[in-house]
This record gives sequence, structure tokens and C-alpha cells, in this order.
Amino acid sequence: MERGIGRGVFGMMKETADFINQAAVEGSRLGLGFGESVGRALVAADCPHREMSLFASAYELGVPVTMHVGVGTDIVHMHPTADGSAIGDCSLRDFRILIHGMRGLGGGGVLLNIGSAVIMPEVVLKAITVLRNLEVSLEGFTSVNFDFMQHYRSTQQIVSRVKEVGGKGYSLTGHHEIMVPLLAAAVVDGLGG
Repeated sequence: MERGIGRGVFGMMKETADFINQAAVEGSRLGLGFGESVGRALVAADCPHREMSLFASAYELGVPVTMHVGVGTDIVHMHPTADGSAIGDCSLRDFRILIHGMRGLGGGGVLLNIGSAVIMPEVVLKAITVLRNLEVSLEGFTSVNFDFMQHYRSTQQIVSRVKEVGGKGYSLTGHHEIMVPLLAAAVVDGLGG
């Protein structure tokens, strides 16, 4: 990676950036969120192995999946095809989609943060604030921060601060390649699978 940075080629894969950036432009034109835009683009392009894609599968099943962008944090932003207006429009729409989805957390819902140390914990905090401002009860939900190392923001926003709105927060520390399959197996087993 160091040699790539020195030569100015780190993250400069044109195909990936053009694909994601075009998905944002098209999604913005159609009034979609970023997650749905990427899923739609993957399905439309009939990408190989798309059955392995969370975004493509969510799009095909009509399940919301959201992307929350910090402009300048992703390699696709370095490319001339990056359209800040489209990226911001789709990402803001995803924030609103997330808020809508989180309305049902109260009374036993579960919120998982898997591996995001900064962006998602901050997005979740703001979504909770909006919901409380709208007087939506979040009493009785559970949130879990999964990471291989616990960080300040994720511990504060996902574990500690949820208590202020009637939630219970937990930290689970371990490697994702172990923890996520264990979680999936527990969910499938709990559903009688």
C-alpha cells in the first residue's frame, strides 16, 4: 500500500469508482437511497457473483439497506466521476430511510453495529435524536456493538447512550469472521432453522 500511495495509484481503480459513482447519479435521478442505488446497479449489470452481494440481494428482496457517506472517506470520491450532489442526495435519503426503519426498535427491537468505529455510531446517535424529537418511544430495545476492538464512539453511542432512551447496550469483542457466523447461526437456530 505504501508504494501505491507514493506513486499516486492507491484506490485509483477506475471501474469500481465509475460503477459506484454512476449508481449514485442514477439513484439520485430516480429518488433512491444510496444502498438501493448500488443494489439496483449490481442487478441491472448482472454482475458475476451478485448472489453474494448484500446490496443486490436486498434490492431484489425489497429490503432497505443504507449507506452513510462521509465525503472524502471512500476511494471512489477521488475520481472525476464522483458527483458530490448525487452522493450527498442518496446518502441523506438513506439517513431518512434508516430513521424510518428505526421507528420500530421500541418494544424489543435489536440494533447491531458491526465494525464501524465512527460513521455508523454517529449516524445512529443522530437517528435516535430525531426519533426522540418526534416523540417515538425506543423503550425496550437492545443494541450491540460488534468489533475486534472497542472504540470510544461505538462504545458511547451504541452501548452507553442508548440507556438514556430506555435501551440496553452490549459490547461483543471478537473477530468478525468468527462473531458474525456465530450470530447468524444463533439467529437461524432461534428461528427454528
